[in-house]
Amino acid sequence: MTQPTTGATAAATARAVRIGVGRLRRRMREHYDRDQLTASQTALLGRLDRGGPSTAAALAAAEGVRPQSVAMSIAALEERGLVERRPDPSDGRRQIVSATELGRRFTADARSAGEDWLAGVLADRLRDDELRTVDEAMRLLERVTER
Repeated sequence: MTQPTTGATAAATARAVRIGVGRLRRRMREHYDRDQLTASQTALLGRLDRGGPSTAAALAAAEGVRPQSVAMSIAALEERGLVERRPDPSDGRRQIVSATELGRRFTADARSAGEDWLAGVLADRLRDDELRTVDEAMRLLERVTER
């Protein structure tokens, strides 16, 4: 990742954060994707686990993808027993998708595996003062993402 200098611009820092976060997500995914889920399937399952039941249309809008793509991902997740569909009680034409117990366990196990890998790498490769710097940077990024 590019090291910003003291005079770094917000644009340069934003680019470095985007690149670094993308690389980190890909590396973490390598350590927890034991069921060979696609990135889209993993994202949908995680969204259902965090946000609760949803319609396919709402999931597509939230993920910024076509409804057809979400429908294919939901079908694949349902086939593996990770999600289930039921009729929407307020509109029988729609279905509500939710994570199953197996899907919630998969998500929890995946997060744990990714965090365990990251903790090991941080402990192996960073000094205590560097860990504190990363911790402070995370607090700053949290402030940036507050609504």
